[in-house]
Amino acid sequence: MVKEIRKIGNSKGMIFDAAILDAMKVDVGDKVEVTVHSSGAVTLTPVSNVIAEDQAVYNAEQIIKANDELFKRLS
Repeated sequence: MVKEIRKIGNSKGMIFDAAILDAMKVDVGDKVEVTVHSSGAVTLTPVSNVIAEDQAVYNAEQIIKANDELFKRLS
């Protein structure tokens, strides 16, 4: 697919079709990591703010372990 760089206000950019955004699983307001490679190729990677449940449990356990004394004093 070939896209054209266009003038958008005082900037330049391109418009992504809904099909591309759906395939990337992103929507208006979502963040993407932009990587420019030495060849000039650009990679867009959706930034996910959601972590897996097992990772959340692990993170919570680490926080509790690191702050064990504080939690004991607060209880």
